[in-house]
Order: sequence, then C-alpha cells, then structure tokens
Amino acid sequence: MALIIANLVSVGGVLFFGWEVFPLMFLFWSENVVVGIFNVLKMIFAGGGGGIGQAVKFFLIPFFCVHYGIFTLVHGVFVCVLFGGGLNGGGSPFDSVATFSRTMHEYHLGWGILGLIISRGISFVTNYINNGEYKTATAPMLMTQPYGRIIVLHLAILGGGFLMMALHSPTLGLLLLVVLKTLLDLGAHLREHNKPADTIVKMD
Repeated sequence: MALIIANLVSVGGVLFFGWEVFPLMFLFWSENVVVGIFNVLKMIFAGGGGGIGQAVKFFLIPFFCVHYGIFTLVHGVFVCVLFGGGLNGGGSPFDSVATFSRTMHEYHLGWGILGLIISRGISFVTNYINNGEYKTATAPMLMTQPYGRIIVLHLAILGGGFLMMALHSPTLGLLLLVVLKTLLDLGAHLREHNKPADTIVKMD
C-alpha cells in the first residue's frame, strides 16, 4: 500500500506542480538512489551464508556502493541530458550534483523523494526484518538484486518519456506514465517477495 501511495505523489506533482516529462523522469531516477541505499542496509543485516557469508560482506558492500553508484550517476546524467537539456557546467560529477540539487529545488521534488524513502523503509522493516527475510538473505544474492528491476523499469519509463515529449507532455499521458510505472513496481515487488497477487494490500 505504501508503494502505491508513494507513486500517487507523482500524480500530485503532475496535477498541482505542473510537472512535465523531466521532473517526472528525475523523480523516477531518484528512486534508484533510494533503492540502492536500502539494498546496502539489506546487505548489512543479511544473515545467510554462515561465517563466510558475513566475511564476504566486507568486500561486497563497498564494491556495490562504487559499482551501483557509478551506474546510477551515469543513468542520472542521461536523464538530465535527454529530458532536462543537459548539465550545468562541463559535465563533471560536481556539475551533476549541482544539476540534481537545482532540479530538486526547482520542481519541489523533496516530498516525492520523502515518499519513496518512507515506502522503501516500510518494506524494509515489514518484509525484510519482521518477516525474517534477512535470515536467509546473502550479500552475493543482494548484490545483483536491484539491477534487473531498474533496467526493465527504466527502459519502459524512458520509452514512455520520449512518447510524452513527442506528444508535448499532455497531462493524461503523464498520468498514464505514472500508472505504468506503478504496475511495473507492483510486479517487481511481487517477484521479489514471492507473494501471490491477492496479498497486494499488505505490500510496501
């Protein structure tokens, strides 16, 4: 339920803040960062694999932070260049941070990102900790978990974004894009937690 509510924040942005393609794409990209942070927490708390599994964490967690961080930064740069007109300055990492910060402030994205954090936090506590998923989770398993979801989700979202740009960002089209993203999120959630469709009301 929290996942659906978090996606409804995007609807509010379209209807009340006049978001067009770029701020919506940027908010969707921001979820990559949130997912990565919570994946690190999952790796820290992972209890599977015995003593070797715990020792492997000391290598895999820093490696994941660097690898996933670069992957996410490059993805963010593409979003800014393709949908936002480019980066401030010459395209260095510092220029990227400046552009990301300006975008968040200009389009009032703070509430949307807060909603993503709350949604992922509820899922982390409810599914991963309280339901005991951490007991069998291992760092190598979690290492690759976010990538498949992100690639599938954002190929669909980027394709929809280009379509909306071609249609000059009509409100209805943007709302349909949010619906598409929400459905993809639901599918990813159900696959990750191996839950049947009739338990959606209990999900993050």
